[in-house]
Amino acid sequence: MSDTTPLVFDGHNDILLQLHRDDRAGAVKSFLEGRSGALDLSRMKAGGFGGGFFALYVPSVGDMVLSIDDRIDAMCEPSFDLPLPPMLDQAEALVCCMEQTAILLDLERTGTLKICRTVSEIRTCMASGIIAAILHMEGAEAIDRDFASLEVLYTAGLRSIGPVWSRPTIYGEGVPFRYPSDGNIGSGLTEDGIRLVEHCNARGIMIDCAHLNEAGIRDVAKHSDAPIVATHSNVHAICASSRNLTDEQLGIIADSDGMVGLNFAVSFLREDGRKFADTPLDTLLKHLDHLIERIGEDRVGFGSDFDGALIPEEMGDVTGLVPLRKAMRNHGYDSALMEKLCNANWMRVLENTWK
Repeated sequence: MSDTTPLVFDGHNDILLQLHRDDRAGAVKSFLEGRSGALDLSRMKAGGFGGGFFALYVPSVGDMVLSIDDRIDAMCEPSFDLPLPPMLDQAEALVCCMEQTAILLDLERTGTLKICRTVSEIRTCMASGIIAAILHMEGAEAIDRDFASLEVLYTAGLRSIGPVWSRPTIYGEGVPFRYPSDGNIGSGLTEDGIRLVEHCNARGIMIDCAHLNEAGIRDVAKHSDAPIVATHSNVHAICASSRNLTDEQLGIIADSDGMVGLNFAVSFLREDGRKFADTPLDTLLKHLDHLIERIGEDRVGFGSDFDGALIPEEMGDVTGLVPLRKAMRNHGYDSALMEKLCNANWMRVLENTWK
């Protein structure tokens, strides 16, 4: 087993948002030739990144209550409670999602990446050295009540959707960036949110509960016939962030034979909840151990949040998957467990979700 194996299939990244912010015209070049963020083709290869969920995310730039610098400063304090931006306009959100989808299609045309619609396609890509991409939506602001836009995006490859990011949508409520706190904030899914879950079940689109509040997760469990999945979430018993999952929520996920992808964002890893990069890899292992104990070794993987969060400085970027594997082996994870955590568990839950 080499430094770059098992290949990692990752539950969440935000490279499409960053490429969209930079310039669509230069997106392919920066992906192929190098960029300043966490992900590009050469570093994915160097880190043993086989693929993952590529998120469509619509920023609230014009309506943010706090500037980015003020938000970062606040999250370095011993406690914080950041105000959420208001609900987005559906038509405007759809334009942004279409533009980001076009970037992923541009990357696919290079032949170095493929948008996968089946687990067999993912496995084929990983075996042949092509990055396997799942088109994912982080917050369903772009989806109209009649689901017409969802059907178009499904044709483009959309196979995973989170009803909310943190701000509210017509489908439900998310949790704010608040520490210390739990997810018992706000109401559950709306009637439209329940319809969205049922429509996605029928279509074989995975529902992501990573940003949903506690009531929303319970409603997904009540109305969904698919495994309950949180693509990039951590353990509340270790880090008391509103974004993290309580043991009760982990029980719901285990009962559904679902999945949790470990988020590398330091503010969801550290016991003090603070946004400091000097966070040791042992902290990630502590979360992994707890997840394995609570929901079983078949239901845990990674959801890095590359290009969307501050990650431990020992990792730095996607090449940090190499020292992470080393730390996992030194911690006592054997080759069979490594394979499950790095990619096999995602394949299992997707096979049980997609139709």
